[in-house]
Amino acid sequence: MKIAAIVVAAGLAAMSAAQAETPKEAQVKAMVAPRMGVGVKVDSVTKTPYGELYEVRVNGDIFYTDETARYMFVGKVVDLTTLKDLTRERQDELAAIRFSDLPLDAAIKTVKGNGKRVMAVFEDPNCPYCKKLHETLQQVDNVTIYTFLLNILSPESAEKSKNIWCASDRSAAWHRWIVDGKPAPAAPAACPTPNDKVLALGKQLHVIGTPTIYFADGSRSGAAFTAASLDAKLNAVR
Repeated sequence: MKIAAIVVAAGLAAMSAAQAETPKEAQVKAMVAPRMGVGVKVDSVTKTPYGELYEVRVNGDIFYTDETARYMFVGKVVDLTTLKDLTRERQDELAAIRFSDLPLDAAIKTVKGNGKRVMAVFEDPNCPYCKKLHETLQQVDNVTIYTFLLNILSPESAEKSKNIWCASDRSAAWHRWIVDGKPAPAAPAACPTPNDKVLALGKQLHVIGTPTIYFADGSRSGAAFTAASLDAKLNAVR
């Protein structure tokens, strides 16, 4: 299964990271691991370039500790000079996959222009930042967009996703909703959707927010893009 292949690739990346631990990182790992609780496996410990913190990775999640492993910091680290979410950037860096392993049959396909460049986006129908992304995408051409409807923000997200997925033209229905705010007609009760499949995929890939973008080289980003920066990224990875 493609989902399994993605998980294996992620696991190999984690193993590679673990093998590169310095003696000090290994020491911190040995101290923090038993303090994380019974049954919790620490995948790796890495010294960060900020705040004398050590990054502790547990099943795709990131925590932080000090060199004595006495204190645990739970949350995200933000660079106040740039307002960059450094934790999210690091999670994206560690979450690279093979783009070809994505189950694109579970995504809405939208082709703009010649469609030669590709990207996949995990989006929730109720995500305001997704609307911002599509304002940007209206200024970008020659790209194929695969939209995975990941229903994590509201109980009604799944119903909206079903209505969009079951429309006669999924791409148009999605555009009308995310860009114009026009809901799709109610779907027949028996219309099948990939909602559960996408939820499982999002969980396996540790997608914790929308929009989350995967590019052709398998790299991931949850950052906001301008039209120029997104265009440059698409050109760089094709």
